[in-house]
Amino acid sequence: MKKGFTLLEILFVVVVIAILAAIAIPRIVTTSATAKTNACKANQAIMNTQIEQYQLDQGSWPGTLATVTNNASYFPDGAPTCPAGAFANFAMSGTTYRVSCNTSGH
Repeated sequence: MKKGFTLLEILFVVVVIAILAAIAIPRIVTTSATAKTNACKANQAIMNTQIEQYQLDQGSWPGTLATVTNNASYFPDGAPTCPAGAFANFAMSGTTYRVSCNTSGH
């Protein structure tokens, strides 16, 4: 008598694995997007804090965001980047001096 798996048993295992993957993959994608959004918001908060510090140190608001982000006194490791990718970037409002990200959802 030979021991082994029948076609029905193998098919059942494949179906169970497919169901588990169908449940897990959307959650992983959602979690990744949420993490990127949270990292972007944290970078915005850091830049807003450094802009305020610049204003306290210099007595005036910076003319551009690059004035602060390219200054090693405020960002010794370089300017923060948005985790959304190469086409995402930060911009500073010239009236409120607050930083925003041009990527939707941030």
